[in-house]
Amino acid sequence: MRIAVIGKGKMGTLIRSSALAKGHEVIGCFDNTDKDRLNVPVDMLLDFSHRDNLDWVLDYTKKNGNGLVYGTTGLEEADLEKLQNISEKVPVFYSTNYSLGIAVLKQVIEKVTPLLREDFDMELVEKHHNQKKDAPSGTALTLLEAMDPNQEYQHVFGRQGMVGARQKEIGIHAVRGGTIAGEHSVYYCGQDEIMTFSHEALSRQIFVNGALKAAEFLQNQMPGMYSMKELIN
Repeated sequence: MRIAVIGKGKMGTLIRSSALAKGHEVIGCFDNTDKDRLNVPVDMLLDFSHRDNLDWVLDYTKKNGNGLVYGTTGLEEADLEKLQNISEKVPVFYSTNYSLGIAVLKQVIEKVTPLLREDFDMELVEKHHNQKKDAPSGTALTLLEAMDPNQEYQHVFGRQGMVGARQKEIGIHAVRGGTIAGEHSVYYCGQDEIMTFSHEALSRQIFVNGALKAAEFLQNQMPGMYSMKELIN
């Protein structure tokens, strides 16, 4: 594939080197400071940068007709609508986390929660490095949706002060420190027993591997919105 990478940070640089190692052609890494350099057609755009790049990335995609693998988090509802709209014209792969392990964890949570939620309290904890800008993580929000797809619980983002006895709620907690690549844990706390489902990322490479698998998967797809669920199934 002929690939362009959006973003020049650690993730973008790692995507570039890994794609080259797999034999793909990478024409470069770009952002909104030099977007005019991206003036040739590509087969696939991989964007793990910042939502500030979204509009010009979508403009390029609409004009060029390339596939788009999108992994930027911290999006607003209007941004998601833009991705959905462009997916009517080109194949778009969107996920808040490109780890295959997280994709499996999400499916586990979807199956386990209905069995436990009547008798167990549920909490969600995520940990990331000290440079991460958004909290809670996009992955935490994805797992929260898997736990509470019908919005039946109050979502409590951290607790402070005299909060009183627990109500029908799910607590979501964000830890930031050091170089933690990413940890997510879902706790089911019952009477005299606790069940924990966890995933720990040891490096960014797992997200890069998933992103490149997504790009290779997207090559043969029709326009539409795709996710890790389609990839692992």
